[in-house]
Amino acid sequence: MNSVHVVPTKSPNDVSGIVELFEKGIINPENVIAILGKTEGNGCVNDWTRGYAVDILKHFFEGYLTKERADKIVYVMSGGTEGILSPHLSIICSDDKVVECTGLKKSLVISATRTREFLPEEIGRMAQVKVAQESVKEAMRMAGITDTKDVHFVQIKCPLIISQRVKEAHERGCEVVTDDTYESMGYSRGACALGVALALGEIPEGSVTDNSICKDWSLYSEVASTSAGVELMECEIILFGNSFSGNSNYYIEHDVMKDSIDAEAIMRALDKAKVSYLRTVNDDSRELVQILAKAEADPLGIVRGRRNIMHDDSDINHTRHARAVVGGVIASIVGEPMIYVSGGGEHQGPAGGGPVAVICKK
Repeated sequence: MNSVHVVPTKSPNDVSGIVELFEKGIINPENVIAILGKTEGNGCVNDWTRGYAVDILKHFFEGYLTKERADKIVYVMSGGTEGILSPHLSIICSDDKVVECTGLKKSLVISATRTREFLPEEIGRMAQVKVAQESVKEAMRMAGITDTKDVHFVQIKCPLIISQRVKEAHERGCEVVTDDTYESMGYSRGACALGVALALGEIPEGSVTDNSICKDWSLYSEVASTSAGVELMECEIILFGNSFSGNSNYYIEHDVMKDSIDAEAIMRALDKAKVSYLRTVNDDSRELVQILAKAEADPLGIVRGRRNIMHDDSDINHTRHARAVVGGVIASIVGEPMIYVSGGGEHQGPAGGGPVAVICKK
């Protein structure tokens, strides 16, 4: 059975919520396969809160598990909790317990895996796309999903390029996709998202080249969510879907926002998941566990025909603006600010929009 448990954090090094889950016997440390968290850093190149939180979590789990087992857990930290977004951790578990699915034909399955490490010159290029593509296919096999339509959200944490990595590449006679470290985050996110799209057949094989990454916005995945960080050189993947093998009372659905204020897409996802919110669904509603979403400032700087300055603000990066906007829209619908909203949506949904997934249980 797969399960997801969301706990608040008081700081990037706060594990008290996980301790409480252990002490109450709600989850077993042995069953934890991944941690997906939001930290209150800036979410940019120099966001130290991501790596700090990962380091704390690894040491924490070594107190309950062997070091080898603790290292196998996939720790994905996404920086940036602008606006009303609340820092938190989603603890993802998998065990062999069979739970009656209360009439659901399919239920939640989750798999977590890692790719090999990348060289700086591979980031944001076809090498990264292809590795992501194959790893997502493997994650599907691990989850027991045979139909790509049953994949509802693919979270990937990917590397970025910093000055030292640029230097290392140049010393080997290699060129990186960009010397701009912040821009490299977008290239890495975009390459991974296109890998997801290829793996799930959302775009045709052969449609992606180095020149289309972060340029051809007609190519995108409707379920990819990618986030770049300095704290790793591989990609970490958490795949969410539904399967007949789920044996769980958890379930996931998704939809796609056309822009950052597309509340209708969020409500459609909630309706499909049968989760009640400000607009009542029915008496057979399921409990909302978590919402996962991507946020992006439209590349043209326009929403519903109106100009905005998200890309022109030299003080605050556009990803930070976007997270605050999308977080506010979602929270206003579900009445809960402890939600996962990741910024930077290159090839993750249509330009300016992005996927939104709803995890629920009966």
